[in-house]
Amino acid sequence: MNPAPTASNRRTFLMHTATAATVAAASLEIGRNAYAGASDQIKVGLVGCGGRGTGAAEQALTADSNSKLVAMGDVFADRLNSSLETLKSSPVTARVDVPADRRFVGFDAYQHVIDQVDLVVLATPPGFRPIHAAYAVSKGIHSFVEKPIATDAPGVRSFLATVEEARKKNLALVSGLCWRYHNPRRETMKRVKDGEIGPIVAIETTYDSGGVWDPPVTREQVGSEMEYQLRNWYYYDWLCGDHIVEQAVHAIDTMAWAMGDEPPIRCFGSGGRQVRTDPKYGNIYDHFSIVYEYPNDVRGYHNCRHWKGTDTQVKDFILGAKGMCDVFGHKLTGPNKWRYRGPNNNMYQTEHDEMFASLRSGKPINNGIYAARSTLLAIMGRMAAYTGSAITWEMALNSKENLVPEKFAWGDAPRRGIPKPGETKYV
Repeated sequence: MNPAPTASNRRTFLMHTATAATVAAASLEIGRNAYAGASDQIKVGLVGCGGRGTGAAEQALTADSNSKLVAMGDVFADRLNSSLETLKSSPVTARVDVPADRRFVGFDAYQHVIDQVDLVVLATPPGFRPIHAAYAVSKGIHSFVEKPIATDAPGVRSFLATVEEARKKNLALVSGLCWRYHNPRRETMKRVKDGEIGPIVAIETTYDSGGVWDPPVTREQVGSEMEYQLRNWYYYDWLCGDHIVEQAVHAIDTMAWAMGDEPPIRCFGSGGRQVRTDPKYGNIYDHFSIVYEYPNDVRGYHNCRHWKGTDTQVKDFILGAKGMCDVFGHKLTGPNKWRYRGPNNNMYQTEHDEMFASLRSGKPINNGIYAARSTLLAIMGRMAAYTGSAITWEMALNSKENLVPEKFAWGDAPRRGIPKPGETKYV
């Protein structure tokens, strides 16, 4: 990967990303990237044909009646074929038009898909995300970018450069941090922002679960180490970023949202492998506990774990000087006691509904900045747990630790051991 130049300090980073988030109408390149008329068909491509990608493709087609899926790509033909069969049996089957010559397999499949479409759904393992997003924007293509947007700091810096380029070209770049599209949560967080629980004192986010799928293949069943790791991608840090980055980023994003997407000063914490000790579980941890320190003595406490047979809890709480917010319960306590009573919505569908509506209006959504910040926030926590050291925001942003290989081929793959605090060093 070729990361973009990085800011040297926290203030510069904030100024840079604030500038990137400001859309100046005079500088927009409209051209073929606007679809103001419903008669203009939007050609959609899918890169990454797993369950999330397949679902996102269906939601994209559901969002706009004049969209059509015309190209698909994955490193594995069986994944692509399974996804295509699922989509052909879905309610949007009439707008699935992917003949054999628009089905692409291999590490360069993303390029062939993007070259065929107006909008691409990027849903591969997140280690590939910065590369794929950069190519899409370079070609003037709108993107739905699943979370997280990278697995290391160089990837985040690369993605930030891509976000800025998308802004200049007036391209949609929509993040898959779906909780920001949940209407009950939106209303709840708006009330927190409006000060109804007073100044924030602390935030507690928890993503304790039984984990995800077990590795589907053994090393003996496949032809190379690269194939083995890709088939079992969730268990390798370069591909998933560890579960604090790949899954618990949703909870960490809630913390970021509550804090106005302003970065913390530093974080510290711990993690390890208490249950998933078998080598088949790659080199990631099964639990993390991180404390984020923000200005004005605000603390963010994050806990996540993958332990089967234990109590699960996915909850977020925001403690204010005048009350508390139960984010999942969509309610406030204190003098301004309140509870959401309005309609619910499918946040996964709303992501796409709003993205396509923005294209039709000629005002494409670009929320890549907060996607990058929340991803780096999760990576920062992982760094603290892996090393046993306090990690500042500047250290996280400027890290030179590049987990993702520069080239991809069927053969060897990164073989890093399980991180050991005190031995594993910040890079």
